[in-house]
Amino acid sequence: MAMHLRWLSAAPCWRAVRGACGELRAYGELRAWAPRCAAGRLCRPPGTACREQSRGLGYGPPVGGGSRLRTRLAAGLAGLVGLAAAAFGHVERAEMVRKSSGAQSASPGRPEEEDDELARRCRCFMAPPVTDLRELRRRPDDMKTKMELLILETQAQVCQALAQVDGGARFSVDRWERKEGGGGISCVLQDGHVFEKAGVSISVVHGNLSEEAAKQMRSRGKLLKTKDGKLPFSAMGVSSVIHPKNPHAPTIHFNYRYFEVEEADGNTLWWFGGGCDLTPTYLNQEDAVHFHRTLKEACDQHGPDLYPRFKKWCDDYFFIAHRGERRGIGGIFFDDLDSPSKEEVFRFVQSCTQAIIPSYVPLVKKHCDDSFTPQEKLWQQLRRGRYVEFNLLYDRGTKFGLFTPGSRIESILMSLPLTARWEYMHSPSENSKEAEILEVLRHPRDWVP
Repeated sequence: MAMHLRWLSAAPCWRAVRGACGELRAYGELRAWAPRCAAGRLCRPPGTACREQSRGLGYGPPVGGGSRLRTRLAAGLAGLVGLAAAAFGHVERAEMVRKSSGAQSASPGRPEEEDDELARRCRCFMAPPVTDLRELRRRPDDMKTKMELLILETQAQVCQALAQVDGGARFSVDRWERKEGGGGISCVLQDGHVFEKAGVSISVVHGNLSEEAAKQMRSRGKLLKTKDGKLPFSAMGVSSVIHPKNPHAPTIHFNYRYFEVEEADGNTLWWFGGGCDLTPTYLNQEDAVHFHRTLKEACDQHGPDLYPRFKKWCDDYFFIAHRGERRGIGGIFFDDLDSPSKEEVFRFVQSCTQAIIPSYVPLVKKHCDDSFTPQEKLWQQLRRGRYVEFNLLYDRGTKFGLFTPGSRIESILMSLPLTARWEYMHSPSENSKEAEILEVLRHPRDWVP
C-alpha cells in the first residue's frame, strides 16, 4: 500500500526525510506535538476560520422519496468516505515539518501565494489537501473547498489530542489515491499506551455513480436524471473509530460528510450527514451525561429541536436487530440535511466537529489508568464482538463499500477493533455491572433534559 508522495516532493511547505529501515519520518514526532501547527502559531479548532453567528436551522422531517433516496445514497457513498487504514507491515510516514522559523512573508524567489492564508492553514494538517491548492484557491467560497478544509482541520486536531493522551505512540500517515477520482489521508495509531487502535481518516472522492447504484437509488422512490447512464458525484468526509485498551475507557465513533450529485439537466443535489456516538463497555452515568450534554450544547446553538431529534435517530440507527440491543449509548446521528441553506447546515456541522474532543478526551483521561480485572477485559472483548456484528451486518456504508468495485477494503474495515471475542451462549450474571449496561443498550435512556 504505497503512499503517493508526488505532492510532498513538490510542495515547499512539506518535507519528508527517510530514516532507518526506509521509514519516512519528519522532524518532530507527533507525540511531541503541542496544539500548534508547523509554523509555530496556534492551530484553530476545526472549522473556526471566518466563523459566523448561527441563525439557526429549520430542517424539515426526513420524509419523502427524495429524502429516502439521499439517505440511501449518502449511506452508500459513506463507504467511500469512511476510514482508510494504513498497511500493517511496511508503513510509510509523512508528517509535517517546520518550513521556516516563523517568517510570514514570501521567501525570495518563491511565489507569494505559497505564504497566503490557505498555505498557512495547510501547515496545521496531517498531510496536504487531497485537492490541489491551486484548485482550492480558485474556488474559496465553494462548499467543497470549505468542507475539505474543515475535515482536514478536524483530523489534525483529533490526532494531536489523541497522541498527547497516549503519551508515546505515533500516528502513521497514509496518503492514498482512488483511480476513479480523488483520494484520502488515513492516520492510524495501533498498540499505543492508551489506545489499542485509533483511526482518523478523511476522503475526498468524485466520479460517476454507477448505473447499478443509480438503479438502486431509483428503487427508493426518486428518478435520477442521468446522461448516457452517468451521474457525476462528489463526496467528502472525516471518519474515526477509537478503541482504548482499558475496558473502563469507552470507544467513540464519529463521521461528518458532504455530498453533491449533478443531474443531467445541471441541477445539483447536495446534503450533509454525520454523527457521533459512544460505546462504553461498562456504564458510567457521569460519563454518559457529560458526552450527551456536550453534543446537546453544540446542537442547541442551531435549534432546540436538533439534539432530541438526532439523539433518537442515533438510537434507532445503531440497533443490532438480531441481538435486540444498541451498539452503544448513542449520541447524535443525522443524514440528508439540505435546508435551510448550505451555509447554515455547514455551520451546524462545524459546531459538531468542535464538540468531538471535549466530549470524549476527558473520559479517556479519566479512565485510561483505571485498574481492571481479567473478567472486565473479557467483557470488553465480547462487547467488541457486538461492534463487529453491527458494522459488518447492518452498517449501510460498510455493506455498500464491500460490494462496490474499486473500493478500498482496508479503508472500509478500519472501524473494526484489533481484538474481539465470541463465546457460545454467554450471559452475564443477574444484577452484575455487565447486566447493567445491557439493560441500557436494550432500553435507551435520555441522559440530559
